[in-house]
Amino acid sequence: MENPENPFSFSLFVKHWKDKPPEELARFVSGTGFDGIELPVRAGFQVEPETVQRTLPEIARLLGGYDVKIFSVAASTDESVFAACAEAGVPVIRIMVNIEQDGYKAAEERTRRKLEQLVPLCGKYGVKVGVQQHYGNFVIDSNGIMRLMDGLSSDHVGVVWDAAHDAFAGQQPEYGLEIVWPHLAMVNLKNGYYYRSNGPEAETAEWKRHFTTGRHGMAHWPRIASYVKQRNYKGVVCLTAEYTDLENKDRYIAEDLAYAKSLFES
Repeated sequence: MENPENPFSFSLFVKHWKDKPPEELARFVSGTGFDGIELPVRAGFQVEPETVQRTLPEIARLLGGYDVKIFSVAASTDESVFAACAEAGVPVIRIMVNIEQDGYKAAEERTRRKLEQLVPLCGKYGVKVGVQQHYGNFVIDSNGIMRLMDGLSSDHVGVVWDAAHDAFAGQQPEYGLEIVWPHLAMVNLKNGYYYRSNGPEAETAEWKRHFTTGRHGMAHWPRIASYVKQRNYKGVVCLTAEYTDLENKDRYIAEDLAYAKSLFES
């Protein structure tokens, strides 16, 4: 857990362990060496939206018995989620911005209005909304996310900075982190790279993303760790366990946690 010698808390996004009962999940997370988790509040997961006000505090108490915290949830921003987070002691609701069909600028304006409307709920329940960048039909990089933060207090709305997605967008990690720093709520660690999925004889080249382990992608974890340590970041580092090869996720996440700790705690 967080202490003066080690200001970082390591969290695991448990999306890919949805079939583990809560107690088994707690043993797995604790045994792997994490301090806590990010928990999806979604249909078919350990906590579902319809029962979040009852089940989120229940699972938080169960996990606490294994010294595992819930640092964040990936969920909607319904008031029931805010209320459940407040009761369960969960400080952050993570969301992303889907561009959908009305275009980038319209999505940006719509999201700005939504975030402004959420500020009273953030204040009422003491829970922050964290907005994450994501490749594809989302706001994809640090600059785009920070446009949404303009005029909003970092006490209420923040940025969940994702290493892989900023790298996919071509951003240097030091620049991306500098851009979002005033609103940085959490650091997400994953890694990946582009590869050509068809041959040179194809009329049009096609490129896909391969999610890999921390040492082997476009996001440079040592530079990320160096930057946040230089700026005295104290908070959560979430390993999102995004792997194209999910069959070996248990081994990969244990290796990635050890790698991350070697960088952030040295």
